[in-house]
Amino acid sequence: MLTCQKSLFELPDEVHYLNGAYMSPQLKSVTEAGLSALTRKAKPYEVFPSHFFEGPAQLKKQFAQLIHAEDYRRIAVIPSVSYGIATVAANIRLEPGAEILVLDEQFPSNYYSWKRLADEQGGVLRVIGANGLEPSHRNLTDQLLEHIHEGTSVLAISHNHWADGHLLDLQVLREATRKVGALMIIDGTQSVGALPFDVTALDPDALICAGYKWLMGPYSIGVAYYGSFFDGGKPIEENWLNRKDSENFQGLVNYKDAYQPLAGRYSMGEQSNFVLTPMLSAAIEQLLEWGVDNIQGYCRELTKAPLQYLQEIGVQVADPSRRPAHLVGLHLPERYFDRERLKTLLQERRVYVSWRGEAIRISTHLYNTPEDWETLVTCVEQATKAKV
Repeated sequence: MLTCQKSLFELPDEVHYLNGAYMSPQLKSVTEAGLSALTRKAKPYEVFPSHFFEGPAQLKKQFAQLIHAEDYRRIAVIPSVSYGIATVAANIRLEPGAEILVLDEQFPSNYYSWKRLADEQGGVLRVIGANGLEPSHRNLTDQLLEHIHEGTSVLAISHNHWADGHLLDLQVLREATRKVGALMIIDGTQSVGALPFDVTALDPDALICAGYKWLMGPYSIGVAYYGSFFDGGKPIEENWLNRKDSENFQGLVNYKDAYQPLAGRYSMGEQSNFVLTPMLSAAIEQLLEWGVDNIQGYCRELTKAPLQYLQEIGVQVADPSRRPAHLVGLHLPERYFDRERLKTLLQERRVYVSWRGEAIRISTHLYNTPEDWETLVTCVEQATKAKV
């Protein structure tokens, strides 16, 4: 079992950072990788053609290992989730009336491309919600299953809901999509890196991840997995690195119609980014060393007692079987808690969380300590205005 890894970060003791789902704090090793990379361009004569390919290849191999992908060439380097989703949408043709299913209050980057696709091709974007159920009784998997049918072309969801952590049974949903021939597109930004994900076992059509949250990397770079449906597809931009034989700089003017194998056609221009790429690579290297299962295990043990106590004083929390350990939504009924008072207390005690929709989103990691959670619990206690 892993112990607290706070010493690997630059978090002061007086800061209680329970907001990794907003943006992860940066590992010292990632900062060092960035600083080292930043100086490279000072000596451009030491940047060789091979450097344009070695960094992205290493990053793809590391991410493939993290998600248990058999071929790293199915990984693309992307700048954002919106880029990765737009690439997917650009390669889908809808029949008139075909449905795209998304979750209610899904993150916008996994919504707007689907809205455009439905509008432009005569499809139907169907938003699936929890029908007003209490947090402890919600089952978004069942809600989605009720709407998957022969007219469903795309299921575009996340592994766990970004706002409150509600966990989806991806395997059950994948079986349902296979039966009707629908694509399964996963936004793994709020799960991959902290929650185990096996792309070989699940076989989604695409998995898109931003790098600055649970992958522990910098902003403006991410990674994506594209399955066989997208082999031979059309990228949303044309850049020289993605073309066959681009390693041969002398022959770049001999234009090629062929792309790099598999998902190589989908990587962004300037994917060699000599600062961000090595930073994300260093971050994923640390995740692989820790082990994602161990991260979940640490978070589970750290949060078990505090969450149980919060429920006893009236906070609504989803059952452990319906949420991951690293991200949980706290629902505070107004009849029991003064939310404005709580906001003030959290600010005074330097407890960092996110308010998302109806929930207070608490996200935790290996840098968190029991003291972080004790401070949070104390703030909630002091914001209580009525007995349960």
